[in-house]
Amino acid sequence: MAIFTVFKQTLLKNILNMKHYFVTSVGRLRLLAFIEGISLLVLIFVAVPMKHFFDNPVLVKVIGPVHGALFLLFIFNTLRVGVEEGWKFRATTWKVLLACIVPFGTFYIDYSILRRIDPGG
Repeated sequence: MAIFTVFKQTLLKNILNMKHYFVTSVGRLRLLAFIEGISLLVLIFVAVPMKHFFDNPVLVKVIGPVHGALFLLFIFNTLRVGVEEGWKFRATTWKVLLACIVPFGTFYIDYSILRRIDPGG
């Protein structure tokens, strides 16, 4: 029974810690980076194999535009947050922009740069 209590407390603590992702602009950018990275994973490892191996392009037609919209949203939000936070373009902003072009770069940039900048992270 004690393990369920520990799990419940940990889960509640994690949910309360996630609040900052919605409050700060860097937190929202981190959340968007995570969602954009997940959409790329789903596109590459689920939708594209479904299209080529099972001749079913439905997921590519659905997830492709969603990933594209998230990609553009990430670029615009990176520029907005960079201006709001006063990031030096050569020191931070271009690295974040470059990371979203490289596959799975959003996960790396969240770990290496955005986590350190985010006051709640």
